[in-house]
Amino acid sequence: MHKFKKNKLAIIGLIVISGFFLLALFANLIAPYNPSAIIENSTQSPSLQHWFGTDEIGRDIFSRILFGARISLSVGFVAVVIAILVGTVVGAVAGYFGGWVDGGLMRFVDVMLAFPSIFLLLTIQVMLQPNIYNVMVVIGLTSWMGVARLVRGEFLVQKERPYVESARAIGAANSRIIFLHILPNAISPIIVAATLGMAGAILTESSLSFLGLGVQPPMPSWGNMLMDAQAYMRDAPWIAVFPGIFILLSVLSLYFVGEGLREEFNPKE
Repeated sequence: MHKFKKNKLAIIGLIVISGFFLLALFANLIAPYNPSAIIENSTQSPSLQHWFGTDEIGRDIFSRILFGARISLSVGFVAVVIAILVGTVVGAVAGYFGGWVDGGLMRFVDVMLAFPSIFLLLTIQVMLQPNIYNVMVVIGLTSWMGVARLVRGEFLVQKERPYVESARAIGAANSRIIFLHILPNAISPIIVAATLGMAGAILTESSLSFLGLGVQPPMPSWGNMLMDAQAYMRDAPWIAVFPGIFILLSVLSLYFVGEGLREEFNPKE
């Protein structure tokens, strides 16, 4: 943490994304209006009464962005947790056992990577009923392959270390060696992957919602707010600008934090 504090961009990113999480957590207390309530004339420009203006049907954009942060950030977080869990297990098993186990699992990873992720996501979402839970699971189950490769590489290195040989010598079970001995020593790249993966998950959720296959109205998310703003880009650009800014800031902040962590965990790079 002492070294991490010296990275100004990473600290700024951490402050911004922490602020967004606090806004999402306390959206019920901070939001001045109900995000689904029609409370004013449509496409009203930003004012003291409505800081970010109103949308195409008269809903307060600031309130919708706060509740949209809750949806977008929670989708990103849960999707990354799913991706990290699946990728870590697959990568750990492949790297530790090697041989045909490693070959079979890595070929499966290659097959998954061969599919264009956006088309795979769209296909699955069309087959399923679009809702927030399906979005979380689908994003998580289509983004674990990079984590698996990363963890496999770490395990290939760590399993040759003396502490692993010592654990084998005293008769420790493979599962104990994998999860209690090697995994804690391979956790740093997983943390970096989780941070960067959450940024990607937020962008993916926004893309799906923008296409109408993500979080469904009236539940607000930054992506479906952009979708609703398409027809008003010239007459009321603030409807798209503010959710776009929040997507940009959240993704940039997570990338800054992830790069800061990567530099500290890999100081020689």
